Amino acid sequence: MIGNTTDAGTRRDLGQAPRPRRPWSLARKVTAAVVGFCLAGTAAYAVTNWVVGLSSGSSGQGQSATVSAISITAVSSPVPSNLLYPGGTGDAVMKITNPNPFPVTITAVNLPTNTTYAAGYSDAALTTPQTGCSNTTSLVSWAFATSSSGSSHTLTSPITVGASSNLTMTFTNDASMSLTTPAACEATYFSMPSLTGVAASGGQATVTVATTDSWTS
Repeated sequence: MIGNTTDAGTRRDLGQAPRPRRPWSLARKVTAAVVGFCLAGTAAYAVTNWVVGLSSGSSGQGQSATVSAISITAVSSPVPSNLLYPGGTGDAVMKITNPNPFPVTITAVNLPTNTTYAAGYSDAALTTPQTGCSNTTSLVSWAFATSSSGSSHTLTSPITVGASSNLTMTFTNDASMSLTTPAACEATYFSMPSLTGVAASGGQATVTVATTDSWTS
């Protein structure tokens, strides 16, 4: 289970054969323009054909969509298959919500430092703190986190969340517990530290149907 965090268009030239759509960054906007056209007509007495030209700069206007940040929240279902124990790693479950009217693909996550710890709770809803197992004593952190906040970790497979939808994913063995985690953290639910960001892009893509993923370094 994890805490939440925050952290996507395409364009084409009209009048030509369609080109493949390319993803664009969540942090970037683009503006598209439409090419002009020309008109032909016939004089009243059919003596001469007159061609009506096109003024320089004639065009139409298009506009890119507004980009909204995705959100990642903790969920209690499905129950992780791999549970934490001292010196081991376990699964973390999260729901990724995409409010944009186009798919968003996540390729990496940014983690807090390896000394930023999860808070323990006695219930799956994460409402009742576990005595003696707080975010200062649990020694539970993200696997492969470093001493540098915001370190980037590439996912085994990119995750594409459909337009205006959400996806629940289990990240296998991406939570870690220290050998010296106190006994008070036994049989405890953890709210994992908030991610500090994600690497993501928006645009046409095949929506992910798998329910598991991971980062391994």
